[in-house]
Amino acid sequence: MSLLTVGSVAFDALETPFGKTDKIIGGAATYITLAASYFTKQNNLVAVVGGDFPKEMIDLLEEHGVDTKGLEIVQDGKTFFWSGKYHEDMNTRDTLITELNVMEHFDPIIPDSYQGTEFLMLGNTVPVTQKLVIERLAKRPKLIMLDTMNLWMNIALEDLKSVLKLVDLLTINDEEARQLSGEYSLRKAAKKILAMGPKTLIIKKGEHGALLFQEDRIFFAPALPLEEVFDPTGAGDSFAGGFIGYLAATNDISFDNMKRAIIYGSAMASFCVEKFGTERLVNLSQQEINDRVQEFVKLASFEIQ
Repeated sequence: MSLLTVGSVAFDALETPFGKTDKIIGGAATYITLAASYFTKQNNLVAVVGGDFPKEMIDLLEEHGVDTKGLEIVQDGKTFFWSGKYHEDMNTRDTLITELNVMEHFDPIIPDSYQGTEFLMLGNTVPVTQKLVIERLAKRPKLIMLDTMNLWMNIALEDLKSVLKLVDLLTINDEEARQLSGEYSLRKAAKKILAMGPKTLIIKKGEHGALLFQEDRIFFAPALPLEEVFDPTGAGDSFAGGFIGYLAATNDISFDNMKRAIIYGSAMASFCVEKFGTERLVNLSQQEINDRVQEFVKLASFEIQ
């Protein structure tokens, strides 16, 4: 089944306790499409970059089967740039630089060949832009998944609530779930958020795994205890890409299959954090992915006599 991802393709400059980088490829849509590429063959991208974005980076996406027909290149513009520094615990970070550049006036144009997409992944960006994408699709996809963040809850809450009524699945972290709902208990938070529109909610808890909520059903997926975490940037987007990529590959949006998809998403996130940027997501083998998924299975498997 075809997957369409709309979001940012960007430059990042990162500093963690393990080192620092100059400008490297980043952006939500980059991580999502790379992670999804291991599952679905129809992997379409709508994003915008400046004339400063290297062709070899676009070639890298295409080598992974990502269709970049929807990637707009503004020749006289500059690509979105974010720089951040992570604290010792790797769970908190400081934003050092944010330059929206071409993303400031991003007008998502959907190529005709992307119409009829069965799965839509709306990466974290302005809620008005996310809603515009849905409105520009001639046919409603089988599943619309949306990622957002606390910034939009602070400055565009009504716009966010408007788009939430149109999506099937929302993915946010635990801090964002508490802010959006006004509830500390994640079960209470989930109930309030599901009443806003989405049928399904994923609450990410970083190194403590992820929770899946749908009606009165709950599933918890653990995170893999890794020996080393080099860079958490893109972990949530890699998770989303693995999750929706698996759903698109299996063409099954049942709750039971979403439980499996969460494990595959968690596996892709666990690869992502092992190196800086997208380095670890490039050229993974199917055997590596299968072995990593089995580690998750062993981690959460037990019997009661």
